Amino acid sequence: MAFLQLHPFFSDLTLTKTPTFSQFQSIPRKPRTIIFVQKPLKPCHQKTRLQKLSAVAEGISAGVQDGGDESVIQEEVVQQKEAVSYDWTEEWYPLYLTQNVPDDAPLGLTVFDKQVVLFKDGKGELHCYEDRCPHRLAKLSEGQVFDGKLECLYHGWQFEGNGKCVKIPQLSQGAKIPQSACLKTYEIKDSQGVIWIWMSLKTPPKPEKIPWFENFDRPGFRDISTIHELPYDHSILLENLMDPAHVPISHDRTDWSAKREDASALFFEVTERTDRGFAGYWGNEKDQSKRNFLRFEAPCVLQNNRELVDKNGEKDYFSGLFLCRPSGQGKSMLIVRFGNTRKPTILFKLFPQWYFHQNASKVFEQDMGFLSSQNEILMKEKLPTKHLYINLRSSDTWVSEYRKWMDKVGHGMPYYFGHSTISVPECPAVIEHAPAGFAANLSASQPAKGGIGTMHAPNPANRYFRHVIHCKGCTSVVKSSQKWKDVLSVAAAISTALAILVSGRQWKGLFVFSTTLFLVGVQVCSTIVAMNTTNFIRTHRRL
Repeated sequence: MAFLQLHPFFSDLTLTKTPTFSQFQSIPRKPRTIIFVQKPLKPCHQKTRLQKLSAVAEGISAGVQDGGDESVIQEEVVQQKEAVSYDWTEEWYPLYLTQNVPDDAPLGLTVFDKQVVLFKDGKGELHCYEDRCPHRLAKLSEGQVFDGKLECLYHGWQFEGNGKCVKIPQLSQGAKIPQSACLKTYEIKDSQGVIWIWMSLKTPPKPEKIPWFENFDRPGFRDISTIHELPYDHSILLENLMDPAHVPISHDRTDWSAKREDASALFFEVTERTDRGFAGYWGNEKDQSKRNFLRFEAPCVLQNNRELVDKNGEKDYFSGLFLCRPSGQGKSMLIVRFGNTRKPTILFKLFPQWYFHQNASKVFEQDMGFLSSQNEILMKEKLPTKHLYINLRSSDTWVSEYRKWMDKVGHGMPYYFGHSTISVPECPAVIEHAPAGFAANLSASQPAKGGIGTMHAPNPANRYFRHVIHCKGCTSVVKSSQKWKDVLSVAAAISTALAILVSGRQWKGLFVFSTTLFLVGVQVCSTIVAMNTTNFIRTHRRL
């Protein structure tokens, strides 16, 4: 899916030589942390008993898998023992697109199981707190921004930028505000159009760990950025984003680039493995001259960068960037950014931004049924992926690499599913709108319908709540289209009435023609609203 959305930027490109890439030196292979899991006696029928042992690390060395099937990625042999340090709170997570942060209201977000609230004060400065009023634990994100301060709408307590409480309406005259009436604050940074949050309240933030994307700082670089809330775990989302093999099948004919007859074996070349991720090349096995470069970096950053030379010898830079944020059990939020330095074509300029946004939503909906059902099975089986997946060398190398990286660092996360090890959530999620698997289950049983409810129903499988409410541009388009639809509907009704009342043929013709134009406008507005708010439905799933 990640690779499909790059094509609006490549559609007008003619290559005259093999693409070049920034060279990455091979880094010494470091060992990784694992928690061993016993092999099931009958892998197809019995569940594995889990045993947590001391943290150790595996060297990178291929062994021979039972059965000797060379098409399947083989097991690894433990060579070396060494602890791998990792703490999920000591990382920067992509919180939101800067351009989409509300100007006049607080925004509630989550990172794993930590709920935070983001808001702009009277000076336009961003602040982030724990999403909990110290009075009676009400969500501050359900409050309002009043006179530049964050106000809890339960009892009216107000907090200013540093988290200090400055007003309690019910306080007796002359009484002082309790010193404990303050909020836990989180450090945030605005970098290249993205708000990043440092999750540790103990360790000072390390600005040098904020990812920096070179191409996005190049002169003339332009990008299309979208944000999506998704009803499945962040690890499943990342698997999907680094899986080019599924694109021709799942996204067949979504645009000109995806065709199921093009599905074929792929080659993968891992050039780097570290405790913070991996990188390498991939492409079509039959034509290895066209190589793509993929890089995954902790905690949840995936990027594809290319340097292409056109027929005039000019170099252009292309990037597909995926910034993922774990937003709770069975939930994730993704910032997608595609950009390049190439001058856009006239045809590209004709399409409005919202068109590309709704197409991105469509791509996610095509995969939603598969991924949400995958989420359900992983939670039910409670087994490492090596007991559940059949990873092929010619399609699933990045998936295998990612789950093995989770083996290294998963002990430092609230929960995870690795290749050989797992750690399930200690406490089941408390979800406001539905149990953790409910929305995913609906999407799995009705993958094209996206669950139940109308456009405005708070359903995480609904396109309106997955994207539109997080995007100022699409929200504006939907609202303005609805208003114009209402205006044109009234105009059509008046024009129709006048066509009936007037007696002159010319006047009747004029009003009939006007009514036709108004109704065409109503249809156009209805189509725009539907394109932005209606989930994609596969033909064989339509009722």
